[in-house]
Amino acid sequence: MASTWRPKLVALDIDGTLVDYEGVLPGSVREAVRRVVDAGVPVVMSTGRSWLAAQVIVEALDLPPALHVCSNGAVVVDYPPFELVRHVTFDPGPVIDRVVAETNALIAVEEIGRGFRVSAAFPDGELYGHTVHESIESLKSRPVSRVIVRDPEGDEDEFFDLAERLGLHGVSYFVGWKCWLDIAPEGVDKAAGLAVACERYGVGAEDVLALGDGFNDIEMLRWAGRGVALGGAPEAVSAAADHVTASFADGGTAEELLRWF
Repeated sequence: MASTWRPKLVALDIDGTLVDYEGVLPGSVREAVRRVVDAGVPVVMSTGRSWLAAQVIVEALDLPPALHVCSNGAVVVDYPPFELVRHVTFDPGPVIDRVVAETNALIAVEEIGRGFRVSAAFPDGELYGHTVHESIESLKSRPVSRVIVRDPEGDEDEFFDLAERLGLHGVSYFVGWKCWLDIAPEGVDKAAGLAVACERYGVGAEDVLALGDGFNDIEMLRWAGRGVALGGAPEAVSAAADHVTASFADGGTAEELLRWF
């Protein structure tokens, strides 16, 4: 990377990158993000979270108006004030049918700005916003931006096997922590959502600094001019990155941001 390179847009995953898996936002991370904002560089959330769950972090960081990528790229919002910029949907019927045939896992579909429609109750604190219990047929009844498959009693290795067995065409898969699978429209990922933000800001992918730690960050890290994985990320995530910083617990997020700002 040229010695004169400096990010013109910073894209940040949330869980495991900005906050720990208990949702705690360290002061050092908050201060480092403020340095980016004060430099006049757009800070864009790029997360698998729904908008409602991402909004909590946007407000905790006191970010100025900006675009944010949610639901692994299926949703892009401008906030504040709220404007839905991108919303990609697909027919969840074939996905849900296949999931039901393969497993007894919980199923949820996202309702932007409201919450989720679910087949049964998820563990407390896992879904942000209002939840409505519906039948499988009702969950299949209209296009959605995302299907979530969750097995609280599952084995992680078996869950990876489930993702492979589903073998559906026309969708993208993102395996998350604690036996969680996000299923999105084909070609939808964080990189695709960030491309929308970059167009708004007149920034090329080569000028983006992106940080993340999960399987759903791989496309983003490959796409960005500088993709940085947090220490301790899965091997496939680290391999997709240009650089691996320290772990989140050891201050890797702040370390990377302060390298440039």
